[in-house]
Amino acid sequence: MAAPWPFSMWGMDVIGPINPKASNGHLLILVAINYFTKWIEAITLASVTAKTVARFLKRDIIARYWVPATLVTDNAKNLNNKLIDEK
Repeated sequence: MAAPWPFSMWGMDVIGPINPKASNGHLLILVAINYFTKWIEAITLASVTAKTVARFLKRDIIARYWVPATLVTDNAKNLNNKLIDEK
């Protein structure tokens, strides 16, 4: 049996724009997926900035599940920057 820890990582991406808009006017969905447990954390956003991504990571991922060993992104500027690295 293979060891499970190669899958103990999180993937993060932005989905959108969605049509029609959400009831609160948001067009985008920020999603983080735990590859091992297949658990999904998601929030809707009007715009994806480095500050909102950092707040999502701190509040919804790190505070609940601890610091991920690996975080996989598509290297977009809002997902891969100095502010995110500091969190």
